[in-house]
Amino acid sequence: MHDVVIVGAGPVGLALACELGLAGCSVLVLERESGPGFPLRAAPLGRRGLSAASVEAFYRRGLLQPLRAASGVQEVFGAAPEAGEPPRPRLFGHFAGMVLDGDQVDLAALPFRLGGPALEGMMTDLEAVETVLSEQAAKLGVEIRRGVTVTAVSPNGQSVVAHAGADAYEARWLVGCDGGRSTVRRLAGFEFVGTEPQFTGYALKAALADPEKLRPGFNLTSTGMYIRMPVDGHIAMMDFDGGAFDRSQPPTRDHLQAVLRRVSDTDVTIDEVHIASTFTDRAMQTTAYRRGRVLLAGDAAHIHSPLGGQGLNTGIGDAMNLGWKLAATVHGYASDGLLDTYADERHPIGAAVLDWSRAQVATMRPDPYAQAIQAVVRDLIGTRDGATYVFERLSGSWIRYDLGGEHPLVGRSAPDFLLEGGLEDGTRLGGLMEDGRGVVLDFTVDRRLHVSATGWEGRIRYAAGAAGDDLGVGAVLVRPDGVVAWAGDHHPDPEAFEQAASRWFGAPTAAGVTGCAHTDPVPLRAGSGRP
Repeated sequence: MHDVVIVGAGPVGLALACELGLAGCSVLVLERESGPGFPLRAAPLGRRGLSAASVEAFYRRGLLQPLRAASGVQEVFGAAPEAGEPPRPRLFGHFAGMVLDGDQVDLAALPFRLGGPALEGMMTDLEAVETVLSEQAAKLGVEIRRGVTVTAVSPNGQSVVAHAGADAYEARWLVGCDGGRSTVRRLAGFEFVGTEPQFTGYALKAALADPEKLRPGFNLTSTGMYIRMPVDGHIAMMDFDGGAFDRSQPPTRDHLQAVLRRVSDTDVTIDEVHIASTFTDRAMQTTAYRRGRVLLAGDAAHIHSPLGGQGLNTGIGDAMNLGWKLAATVHGYASDGLLDTYADERHPIGAAVLDWSRAQVATMRPDPYAQAIQAVVRDLIGTRDGATYVFERLSGSWIRYDLGGEHPLVGRSAPDFLLEGGLEDGTRLGGLMEDGRGVVLDFTVDRRLHVSATGWEGRIRYAAGAAGDDLGVGAVLVRPDGVVAWAGDHHPDPEAFEQAASRWFGAPTAAGVTGCAHTDPVPLRAGSGRP
């Protein structure tokens, strides 16, 4: 019996598998498709924008450089900044097809911002993401079985069984990461509620007789929207038909041409269709993320319009939040209610993303009311405050979990603190997190938290030294998902730290942690987060 069976080997399922494997859990991933990918996952149709929050997740596990290489990305940063300023981001995104002007974004207004290798988002494609995560999962001992279709899910006391024909796969926990049409969600009886679609979307690679008739980039029109991508023949379009197109059948060339002519208001001609897929803006979310020993993550828990790549980013956030909590539960040291905080923290994020998607769809509608809203939104995005607000939403920097702490840093993604001096001289926080443990950074001269931190050896890495910029704090406790769980002033209270550590990492043990993948503290090489 495995500790965890994950259904679905897409980016979310693989990211979760890597987190659990890193924590020493035995993991089996079941995937319906027989192969690791299909044409629409490759660039440019599979192109997605990873938010800064998602890039941070890869960086904190040592996977950013492999992802950049697989994606063909030479750099994440934009133009060189003025002396002493963080680099300006290159990618800013859009709202309802209205592209943000990066020069209008007020980076100084973003909270707790420090420079680092993962400061901003990047463009990639699903194929690259899945390749990097699959390779990492294999290194961690995760087993992936392809061509397996789950047909039933049944509880079995202290375990749960996934049935696939005559085969049965038993685990202590089962997680559905099997996409918007999740079989696990349906079989386990999760309630799925939301709003019905306003449009049918199409993504296609085609040979055009007259591509010059289509303007490059995002194009909002009086009859819908189309996107002409940088590679000729790669097009996306939204037809506001109320989602009426029968998506059980592939669209024909004649149908695609009729839609493209209508939404572009041109007589453009499609000579040949190479690849085509359809989607809608149906926005739905499960009312719960857990039922007994079955959990959901990614599109299995929430679906919406794919505009902006928010689904991929939200799903990666789900995996990072759930992985370490489920591992702690498997190993038996999780504090009471730790696993329930997954839904408490991630369900509101999913709901907010659905509303963000609905707002874009409402703004894109081809009617006079929406077009009036477009004019207002375009004016607002053109202002410094408006552009900064939208950038916060797209980058993920708006996310703050309600963890109950008074310090404004608590609940946010941890800045990439740079340590100067001590054993970790020249080491960034991100480099200290590659083994999947929590981290306590102690910036005090007398290493005030050193004795307290020994109670969680194996679960929390202790690192001490002055910070290049401590942002006004004396110490921070960072969860394995990179979220600040506690922050102290320049004279941090060891008892307050211990209370926070017990809440998120279980009861302390002077003898060290057993049953976990990392039990012994190890010295660090200067300038590296690796042992």
